[in-house]
Amino acid sequence: MKFPRLAAIAAVFAVSVTQANAEPIRIGEINSYTRLPAFTEPYKKGWQMALEEINAKGGVHGEKLEVISRDDAGKPGNAVKIAEELVKREKVALLTGTFFSHIGLAVSDYAKQNKVLFVAAEPLTDALIWSKGNDYTFRLRPSTYMQAAMLAAEAAKTDAVKWATVAPNYAYGKDAVAAFKQVLKKLKPSVEFVDEQWPALFKIDAGVTVRALEAAKPDGIYNVTFGPDLGAMVREGTVRGLYENRTVVSLLTGEPEYLEPLKGEAPKGWIVTGYPWYAIDTPEHNAFKAAYEKRWGETLKMGSLVGYNTMLSIAAVLEKAKSTDTDKMIAAMKGLKVATPQGEIVYRAADHQATMGSWVGRTDVVDGGGQMVDWRYIDGAEVLPTAEEAKAMRPTN
Repeated sequence: MKFPRLAAIAAVFAVSVTQANAEPIRIGEINSYTRLPAFTEPYKKGWQMALEEINAKGGVHGEKLEVISRDDAGKPGNAVKIAEELVKREKVALLTGTFFSHIGLAVSDYAKQNKVLFVAAEPLTDALIWSKGNDYTFRLRPSTYMQAAMLAAEAAKTDAVKWATVAPNYAYGKDAVAAFKQVLKKLKPSVEFVDEQWPALFKIDAGVTVRALEAAKPDGIYNVTFGPDLGAMVREGTVRGLYENRTVVSLLTGEPEYLEPLKGEAPKGWIVTGYPWYAIDTPEHNAFKAAYEKRWGETLKMGSLVGYNTMLSIAAVLEKAKSTDTDKMIAAMKGLKVATPQGEIVYRAADHQATMGSWVGRTDVVDGGGQMVDWRYIDGAEVLPTAEEAKAMRPTN
């Protein structure tokens, strides 16, 4: 009469062995780690921490996740070759990552041609989900348009009428300027744009750029430079007094990756988007902050949050799809809800853009370092076009 019990035990043991021997779900991750480590290294730590947490809980439907990560060195051609290797040789279920917009677009096109899901973490160009959007690409971070719209709303409240812009001369910079102009002109028709500067990415001649902006005599300056280009613009412009008695609106400058290296040289009073991790006080964010600092022994960066949210999104779509079949994952991505340290985000079915928002505030120097003050969080859903408008901007095939 003990045989049924033994049979039950054997069945449970067999299931356990099967799960233990199950192949992990492989995820292909591509990013510009050596090209922009200030952002991508914290980003990697973010997704690694999320991956550890997911697998520690048993993975997704009993299957562990495995990430195969590659460095594209900031070159679109490299990224496409890597994507091919990950899909064809490593047999990954989906692709994720990328930072620069032109690389994100290249991988997105590969995903479309080869019918593989691509969860774009960081590339901000609007083309990724609108003019060049496709069925296989979804984007996490708030787009260029979304963040530019947030800043334009603040710029419209100022007295500045004559504006000049400075942005890197590639897809992200062009989108950022176009979106800012579009929204600001709509909110404040009296504004005019008197100058545009387009330095090459990470090759800015700050002296020449600052002198050109000075010559235009704008009331306000819209800055889109980041990384070392931002540091050069801050220092050269400060020395020449470019920012005195002028409104400065600056995309991404409040992110710790770019603000913290400026230390006491950080500008004061700029209107920025960023990430005031040190001042956000919610249970979800406090738990994330504590776990990250314990795991890595360092403070949060914007990349940390993006990487963490990216892996949470991947786990959520696999959970919902109950499959690694591409069509089923794409269906699950549409309308997917993900609980994150900044609250719930949703991947819109209309344009595959997540509603992850951003923080808008002003820069200041606090305790000898740059910080965001007087900030507020803006939900991405508040600044996105309607579903109907978004669909009209996407290709019809």
